[in-house]
Amino acid sequence: MQAEATVIHVLNALDWSPLVISLKTSVCATIVAFVFGVPVARLVYGMTGRLRAVCDALFTLPLVLPPTVVGFILLIVFGWQSPVGIALRSIGYRLIFTWEATVVAASVVAFPLIYRTVRAAFEQIDPTVMDAARTLGLSEQTIFFRIMLPCAFPGCIAGMVLGFARALGEFGATLMIAGNIPGRTQTIPVAIWSAVEGNEMVEAGIWVAIIVVLSLLVIMPLNIFGARRV
Repeated sequence: MQAEATVIHVLNALDWSPLVISLKTSVCATIVAFVFGVPVARLVYGMTGRLRAVCDALFTLPLVLPPTVVGFILLIVFGWQSPVGIALRSIGYRLIFTWEATVVAASVVAFPLIYRTVRAAFEQIDPTVMDAARTLGLSEQTIFFRIMLPCAFPGCIAGMVLGFARALGEFGATLMIAGNIPGRTQTIPVAIWSAVEGNEMVEAGIWVAIIVVLSLLVIMPLNIFGARRV
């Protein structure tokens, strides 16, 4: 009973802004990563040989690097003394330690999942279909929008779902470039870290439960849809 009372008390006093910030950040990051990921996937799909291998490794790199390394690179790119940071300051804007920085961090780590999933979907398309379209005189742009994207639609959805889930759980890069500012840049993973640092284990457990449930709600429909297609 005492444990239940403690949980209820923590729930009543809990600041729910990390949930709102995480959802808002993940949605925006998924859109950004998808907008850039699809054309990049199409570009790499059309490459061959060593150039394709190098580009694929480069675009996949954020997926295998430690998040703190990704955050450090972003800090170098967008920091106050970097060319990008100086250019932003010249127009009166600062990216570091803002909500937009959480979107940048989440977009970078979500991008490889979307890119690789969409590229794999493009590779499943029968090339003879596109060859026939070219024979009929269709432009590459028309082929891309009228044939490739519709055929790769399930892969695009899967990539967006995986990207959203990855953005939702982003921690290291977010902490590096956005910090831990309650109500502004504190996402659920950062809130968990902050609660553990403050020995608020019940609060940390609540946030862990919330992000696990959210992740399951995102991933399970994808698995069910895939099972029905099989």
